[in-house]
Amino acid sequence: MSNQDRTLDHYQELMTINATSHVLRAGRQIGLFDELGKGQRTLEQLAEALGVSSSRLPLLIDTLIAIGIIERYQEDLALSATARLLCQYDADLDDSTWEQLADTIRANPPASADSVDAAVPQQRFDSIAATQWVHTPAAMQAAEILDFGPGEEATEPVSQSLLDLGCGSAVWSCAMAFRDPGLHITAIDTPAALVAAEATASSIGLDDRFETQPGDLLTSPLPDNTFDWVVIAQRLHSLSPEQIEVVLARAYAALRQDGTLVVIDSFGGPNQPSLAESLEVLRVQVQTEYGAVPKLPIAQARMAKAGYENVQFTFIAASRLGLGLMTGVKR
Repeated sequence: MSNQDRTLDHYQELMTINATSHVLRAGRQIGLFDELGKGQRTLEQLAEALGVSSSRLPLLIDTLIAIGIIERYQEDLALSATARLLCQYDADLDDSTWEQLADTIRANPPASADSVDAAVPQQRFDSIAATQWVHTPAAMQAAEILDFGPGEEATEPVSQSLLDLGCGSAVWSCAMAFRDPGLHITAIDTPAALVAAEATASSIGLDDRFETQPGDLLTSPLPDNTFDWVVIAQRLHSLSPEQIEVVLARAYAALRQDGTLVVIDSFGGPNQPSLAESLEVLRVQVQTEYGAVPKLPIAQARMAKAGYENVQFTFIAASRLGLGLMTGVKR
């Protein structure tokens, strides 16, 4: 393929991406997705219910079928499985976030001084909890990387304790306990998040090894020298540098000697970020006051400053957002 062909393909790709976003937005604005959310409809039923042209609506629907948002069953139309997964936090396809992007770029970032008392971006955390199931393959891979499991020579599971601090829907810690029958989880988060976390644990048979405690990242009392593992997943990037220091110190105090902290989050690596990674960096800027995706050396330095030794990092290949896994040991 010549350079000219590649340029033309790229041009067409950009035009298609933009057009697709407008097609999706139009479908939402005229109420098409809401109507199909009630059940299958014929074209005539949709046109009447939406009060739109029955001759023009098929043009929009054909495009939405090509995108994979609508499916056709003879004369009936229905939302695809992908479209049905949209929840209250992404029903608008994240328009509420991206409409703020230009203003965010124009604004000067706030000073981080004394930001330890800054408001936690709870709406972002709630959104992550509601959609965290998409990380299930990455969570299983992370559990494998960390070598959770009874081991080939084990005759019975070795009992270990794990604190999932700011657990969200607990996808990450539950994947670890699923692989390791000796792992017991204590999950801490808001009551709403704990409902989702309990559902995750129950769905894979972890009820007897999963307990919850309402609380938060920064202030909830934690027992000292108690846990073999502490997991902090998809949280630190949304906090201020001062808040991150507090959370890392709290996790350190909660770990037993030789216990391990596992941080699963977005990190800035040495290579050019992918589109998904770049979009996540922008999303953090829009949705948080002090949050930022840290470069790897900065994240590693924070761990070392908090007292963790043998700090190691690996990207999680199965992650669709380019998430990484950083560990540190309490000595």
